Amino acid sequence: MPSDMRRDFASRDDLIAYLAAEFPAAAAAGASVPETRGGRVAAARLLSSLDPRRYAASRNLLAGAVTRLSAYLRHGVLSLAEVRDAALRAVDRPDEAAKLISELAWRDYWQRVYATIGDEVWRDREPAKTGEPPHAYAAELPPEIAEGRTGLACMDAFSRQLVTTGYLHNHARMWLAAYIVHWRRVAWQAGARWFLQHLLDGDPASNNLSWQWVASTFSHKPYMFNRENLERFSEGVYCRGCPLRDSCPFDDSYEALSAQLFPRMEANPEPPRRRR
Repeated sequence: MPSDMRRDFASRDDLIAYLAAEFPAAAAAGASVPETRGGRVAAARLLSSLDPRRYAASRNLLAGAVTRLSAYLRHGVLSLAEVRDAALRAVDRPDEAAKLISELAWRDYWQRVYATIGDEVWRDREPAKTGEPPHAYAAELPPEIAEGRTGLACMDAFSRQLVTTGYLHNHARMWLAAYIVHWRRVAWQAGARWFLQHLLDGDPASNNLSWQWVASTFSHKPYMFNRENLERFSEGVYCRGCPLRDSCPFDDSYEALSAQLFPRMEANPEPPRRRR
């Protein structure tokens, strides 16, 4: 990075235009600039509105009270300890902040694993539990997934949101990752690279190890979902208008989907309980 880069700008648009001129290759990769504001002031504003009780009650819903602090944690604007302390100050009893703090602990865990294994985070930590060999998975992400034109309203919406906003709710990340790896038989590394290209909070620790958790190379079984699960936590916003709603590949029981997706794996219809 040039040492004499400008630091003061008349407006955000001025900053964006300047960076596009300085880094044309990055600008050519995508014209979308997320609305998320960086910096300590924006982070502190979000931190001051932290509500651990609402988070615990609704975090799995796409419209739930998630913190949106992950990008600030990723880039060191906030520390895990700061968020933990803010969560404890916001509640009457420590147990009311337990769910949020446990998620901070998972982030810390991913980082500690990454500090130990480094670039090995890109390799399977264990053999996949799907019953499928590594060569059964394509090495590249299909363009229709990256471009949001699979015809599945949910997956296409998640793809567009990822690219245009640099953010996806944790549940949407899980569903999209499972679709890519298990329904489309694409290697998790291809999806992980795609996420890192766009996520403002993306880092190889949380990102790659979470993809491995979905793929079952860092967990005891693959993560999967069905339409009932997706409709419940998205409040049905995608399924109602989906052109494939009458031929949805997710519309079946866990038993049936498991048999379809993992015919060589011992039947185990229950999805993993922990989220990505």
